[in-house]
Amino acid sequence: MDSDLDILIVAPHPDDAEISIGGTILACKQQGLRVGVIELTNGEPTPYGSPEIRVKETAAATEVLDLDWRQSLGLKNRSLESSLDARRELAVVFRLQRPKIILAPYWEDVHPDHVAASHLTDAARFWAKLSKTDMPGEPYWPPQIYYFWSIHLRNHPKPSFVFDISDQIDLKMQAIRCYESQMLTGKSTEHPTVLDDIKDRARYWGWTIHRGYGEPFASREEVGLESFLPLLSTKKP
Repeated sequence: MDSDLDILIVAPHPDDAEISIGGTILACKQQGLRVGVIELTNGEPTPYGSPEIRVKETAAATEVLDLDWRQSLGLKNRSLESSLDARRELAVVFRLQRPKIILAPYWEDVHPDHVAASHLTDAARFWAKLSKTDMPGEPYWPPQIYYFWSIHLRNHPKPSFVFDISDQIDLKMQAIRCYESQMLTGKSTEHPTVLDDIKDRARYWGWTIHRGYGEPFASREEVGLESFLPLLSTKKP
């Protein structure tokens, strides 16, 4: 089906996808993959945002990322739960969009919405394959799921792999700056700013793989390879 997505990102709020894996999204788009984002909530209320402002900011960031599909599930911010109703709504998205890979938030965090989003994605992935149901779309089991760092804890989970985003870092930061109400308004301009922190973390993960910038991912299952060629480095450690 032409509408099938190669990759679908499940984001708890607008800007989570850009902050966590904006570079990966851009790289995948540049490689010709079809990429979409489903936001679970509108992210409001926040100190300087509003639903209308967030819609405009998200549209601007979507244009920078050149996404193939993006929607909001409209669940309640600050009260996100892996409920049966929410599970069904997200499972329907999986059945209709039929992504080959799901990218979801890491399962450990102090932000309840992020933890709930991770659990909700796991549950909805299972529900998407159910038969004898009134859910629209054909039963579908998204074959792969990986978890990105969308965490407020200052911990250091060990990733399964790190995606090289050295060529995409500038455009990633441009997409993040679209969320002015969250990144710039009311924020300190002294170093390190919020934007400095985001870029510095990407620089650290790039350092771990001998590249300029990177974004980490976790996997509960083994990651298979067909060749060592993608692992060969042309740069010195």
